[in-house]
Amino acid sequence: MATEFEIALPVMPSEFAIPAAQDALDCIDEIEQELTVYRDDSEVSELNRAAGIAMTTVEPRLFSLLQRCAQLTRLTEGAFDIATGALIQAWGFQRRQGRIPTVAERTIAMAATGMRFVALNEASRGVRFLRPQVSLNFGAIGKGDALDQAAIRLRDRWQIRSALLHGGASSVLALGTPPGHQGWVISIRHPWEPGQMLGEVVLKDQALGTSAATYQFFEHERKRYGHILDPRQGRPAEGIAQVSVVANDAATADALSTALYVLGVERAERFCRAHPHVGAIILPDQPGAMPLVLNLTRHDFRQAGVTSSTP
Repeated sequence: MATEFEIALPVMPSEFAIPAAQDALDCIDEIEQELTVYRDDSEVSELNRAAGIAMTTVEPRLFSLLQRCAQLTRLTEGAFDIATGALIQAWGFQRRQGRIPTVAERTIAMAATGMRFVALNEASRGVRFLRPQVSLNFGAIGKGDALDQAAIRLRDRWQIRSALLHGGASSVLALGTPPGHQGWVISIRHPWEPGQMLGEVVLKDQALGTSAATYQFFEHERKRYGHILDPRQGRPAEGIAQVSVVANDAATADALSTALYVLGVERAERFCRAHPHVGAIILPDQPGAMPLVLNLTRHDFRQAGVTSSTP
């Protein structure tokens, strides 16, 4: 997943904490080996090769994740979509070598982009691509899913009720609260102002997902193209500098942060007002813009000069 994961546990006997944290990190490694498209022997790589030819059976956990991704695609009207491998490759972002695709290349990629081309058979846990060039990429949800699975292992196997897990700081999951506090306090960095923070969010049994094109982008003819692609338009999303989403689990937070980034400010705001359980901090891509804070109270998100908006 091209990032570094960390787990923080409250003070406890080291002979208990170290194996618990290591077990959780091993769980994340297992998810990486399953979902990565950078290894030819991963289950997703094998699925991408086979499902365009015939119905392919996958293991239960992966099938459940595919069902969830399909639900999130419908919920966001296509703004979140994992069937974007062809589009990601056309723009060069899979190998982090961004480029402008030709009109023909983008047309071909769009013809193989979208969960509408992925058939799921629940009875057999079968997956079939309706177009041969369809390719899945879990980059917008994989880190969150890995954190969720690691947290389940900490809770169920080690009876840990307080921990903080994160992947690259953009995906954060809080279990319970740290001793003596009401929640885990997480700082949200400004995407282009070094050392500046947008504010702090307080998490308790919640997750935070952040999407921005701060590090993965390229410039062409003085225009900047970020790696977050709009699967409906076939080009990099524009209009938002950064989105952070607070949700009950890390996979949902990651997926929705991507979706809101793609939707743009106005449609992202409408989505949040229709889904009051989803908190969001949206920074428009404009010089001097202040973040729009939705469905979060002053206790949940703290920043001087920013007011919270609740439907």
